[in-house]
This record gives sequence, structure tokens and C-alpha cells, in this order.
Amino acid sequence: MDFLDIKGIDYVELYVGNAFQSANFYCQTLGFVPIAYAGPDTNITDRSSFVIAQGDIKLILTGAVTPDSSIADHVAIHGDGVKDIAFRVEDAARAFDEVTSRGAYPILEPTVYEEGDNQIIKATVAAFGDTVHTFVQRKPHDSKFFPYYHPIKNSVRRVDARLTAIDHIAICVEAGNLEHYSNYYEQGMGFHESFRLNIGNKLNGMNSRVVEDASGLAKLVICEPSSAKAQSQIQEYLKYYGGSGVQHLAFASTNILESVRAIETNGLQFLRHPDPYYEMLPDRIGQIDEDLAVLQELGILADRDEQGYLLQAFTKLLQDRPTFFLEIIQRHGTQSFGQGNIEALFEAVKVEQAKRSLLAESA
Repeated sequence: MDFLDIKGIDYVELYVGNAFQSANFYCQTLGFVPIAYAGPDTNITDRSSFVIAQGDIKLILTGAVTPDSSIADHVAIHGDGVKDIAFRVEDAARAFDEVTSRGAYPILEPTVYEEGDNQIIKATVAAFGDTVHTFVQRKPHDSKFFPYYHPIKNSVRRVDARLTAIDHIAICVEAGNLEHYSNYYEQGMGFHESFRLNIGNKLNGMNSRVVEDASGLAKLVICEPSSAKAQSQIQEYLKYYGGSGVQHLAFASTNILESVRAIETNGLQFLRHPDPYYEMLPDRIGQIDEDLAVLQELGILADRDEQGYLLQAFTKLLQDRPTFFLEIIQRHGTQSFGQGNIEALFEAVKVEQAKRSLLAESA
């Protein structure tokens, strides 16, 4: 039931405390390039926004200019976090009508933005927590055009992190809400479930489902704590973020070894995993192209299914609150989500939680 005809993720917008500094972090550390800017000096009086790009990835980093704005309120409540996951569609008005007729709450009715030969039609609906989805229709299909933004030309890439696309987006929701949001995407937006996993127990566990559109270009991993009393990283996220939201973005890489090396060289650390994980890896996944000693050195996880194997690495937190981080993923055939790695990641994050004394605090 693909009534939205999604062509992929057009952009992800984050509300942040300082857009200029955040944009510089992503560019200096992760290899993004600024392509457009909007702010007071371009007659946008309530915000400062930078569009940054790498491969097919477009991020918008937006900060408030005044304290009495919804952007400032969002950052005060949640810290830096994802506000908008925008889907590129063929017909934004039709997409809006379809999802609102199925119960989605309207935020912005279809609106046309034009500048010269470029035109964008945008429409927005509520998603989960304070996060929204915008449907973006572009005429012509110029992915670098953003209305009211001034293009930034001749930007220099400072690091080659080999990132190409948004592979998936992981979302945390409150205990008991997994079914609700899975149904929201399946029945309300025409997605289908492609994967599910329950891990741990009621004191320290999570349940998750993956929903994706027919094209497979928009994948969302929805996670809930196994109970309201669970002490997992999902519950930790919900506590410090102040409700449901995006826990991490997963970026696809053409060479995860080079990606991790480049990003760590520029100051962003990755989680490391215990020796037994790598000692058992050959029996679990068989032969792969990469050297297992190098994977262990860089903190890269590996998993296999009947279609192939994948490699994953997870950064440490990107800000003071224990909420948002990034994943780097390289796929060799498989379209799964590293089921065998989730427990390893779960244990690694528990170690980081213990350092912050948050497990004891939430007991």
C-alpha cells in the first residue's frame, strides 16, 4: 500500500543551541559541506539555519535567534535534537491529504515556495513527540534548493568520511507505545514492518520494530523500553530528552574502516566492545573481507544473514545530554539491522551508563 510514493529522505532538520557551531562540528568532524544558509542577514528574523550535505545526506541545523521562539523552547526541553524528518514525494498535497485522512495531525497545509525557476511544495504533519514529518515536492528535482536560503558556493570538504546516505533513523518511544507508532506508519503512511526484536528483560530491556516504505529508502527503527521501570538506554533517552524522539541517525558508508578512522581523528569517539565479542565473531559470521583485528581496534561490529553481512560502529554522545548519537553502517548484501550486534551495543551502552551513574539513579 504505497500511496505516498516516497522517493527517499529529503532532509533531516535538527534544532540546536548554536547552529553555526553545530554546522562547523559536522563539517570539521564528519566531512559535511555547507551548501546554504538562512538567518537575520538574509531577512529570516527568528532563526539561523545551515544546510549541510554529504553524498545524498542533507541536514539542516537550526538555532533560535530570540529566546521567545518555538526553536528555543524545543532546545530547552530536549537539548539538541531532530525536529523534522522530511520525505521527498511526487505530490506533497496528495501525501498530506492521504495521511491526514488516516488520522495524522496537520501542522502545515501544502504551501508553494518559489524562487526563479525553482519551486518546492511542502506540507507537514505531526509524527512522534515533538517531531514532525514534512512532505517535499521539488520542481525541478534540485536537491540543493531550499527556499529563502542563500546558496553557499565553493565550500571545501575538510575530511573525507565516505558517508553516502541516511541508511535508517532510530526512534525512542515510551513503554507501551510501540504498537501505536508501528500502526501509525503502517496504516497511516503505507509503510510495512520488516524486522522486530525484543531484547533483555523488564528491568533492562527493549522492544523494537523496523518500518519502511515500499522503496526501502525510508527506514525507521522504533524502540520502546521493555517496561516503564526498565533501566535501559531507551528509558535513559526518554528521561533526558523529555519524551519520544530520534535517538540516532545511521549513515551509510562506502568504507567503514576509513570512515571511523577519519571521524575519530577529528575528535568524535566510537564505542568499544569486549574481547569475547570478537573472539566469537569468526564462528558466528564466517569469512568476511575485513581483518577482525582491525574491526576490534576501531570498535566495529559485524553481523551476517543469508543475504550477506554488515558492519556497524556507534559514536559516543554528540552533546551533554545522554540522548543523541550517530551510527556508521556498511552493507555487503544484507538489508537486516545487525540482530546479533544489538546485544553487544546494549552491553556497551550499559558500561557508558554506569560511568554516568544513571542506572543506579533510575533504579
